[in-house]
Amino acid sequence: MFRILYKLYLWAIAAPVFIVATLLTAITVIIGCLLGGKRFFSYYPAMVWSRIACMLTLCPIMIVGRENLLHGKSCVFVSNHQSAFDIFVIFGHLGAPIKWMMKKELAKIPFVGFACRMAGFVFVDTTSARNAQKSVLDAEKNLWEGQSLIIFPEGGRTPDGHIRPFKRGAFQIAVDLQLPLLPITLNGPFKVMPIGSWDIRPHHVEMTIHPPVMPLKKEDYNKENLQKLVNATQQTITQALWEEFK
Repeated sequence: MFRILYKLYLWAIAAPVFIVATLLTAITVIIGCLLGGKRFFSYYPAMVWSRIACMLTLCPIMIVGRENLLHGKSCVFVSNHQSAFDIFVIFGHLGAPIKWMMKKELAKIPFVGFACRMAGFVFVDTTSARNAQKSVLDAEKNLWEGQSLIIFPEGGRTPDGHIRPFKRGAFQIAVDLQLPLLPITLNGPFKVMPIGSWDIRPHHVEMTIHPPVMPLKKEDYNKENLQKLVNATQQTITQALWEEFK
């Protein structure tokens, strides 16, 4: 009975409210950035929009490790990617101004894609190694003091809730710019909206923010050392997963 009532609520109330909120947020971001308020409008409107999305799904969000945030300093956040719902959890509840590295296909979404470009988000093109490298350079250019980058190093959503191997791009950016890495572990979004499904289910969600990791000096890195950093970060994120996702 609850499932039936919840589905009726989603389609009759939550979905229309979310669509309107999405359009208003995109328009606000575009206008605000065009008027010169990029620092404010590239983050806060979408933060409010993300919190609205979480509230509409009736999913309680618990944050662990907020004291590990480096307020006022740029860093590179890396997180496991359980679901499309991850975006709302992180953007709405992380509490730090961030830029996203996103799949280039998302740029085609009406209003939203253009708003993301105006906000300085980076669309990743993986059709070739050269294009992928350009995406990394674009990401580095879009960071300034106090702004941070959030990347899903798996490169896509997990099909079963378990972590897939990490790619090195996020870690290369941290090394190149000598920025601290902040690992994030997400638990629960896979239960809310697994890949390939629009059947949203209410479930509690947990986001754990781990202590920052400062990379070695750039000149001390080689492929082996970089891979060690990747592996250690993935292990940190994995250890905080719920048992069913380990």
